[in-house]
Amino acid sequence: MSKQITVRLPDDLVDFMDELVATDKATSRASVVARAMERERRRELAARDLAILSAHGDYPDLEGLAPAAAGTVLSDLD
Repeated sequence: MSKQITVRLPDDLVDFMDELVATDKATSRASVVARAMERERRRELAARDLAILSAHGDYPDLEGLAPAAAGTVLSDLD
């Protein structure tokens, strides 16, 4: 399910979205916005997880997780 919304964006961002669509790097303006929102959601979740882990002390068994995750390539959502 999806909802249609109306947003106002600066001209330069709209131009950038149009360039992505014109060069087949995105299928539509909506897909660019959806990808950006998914990335922001992942960033927020990661920040929340970091706060939780930081608040509760050391976890020796998770020591190698950050370096391993830093090298992970995330696939496009488009």
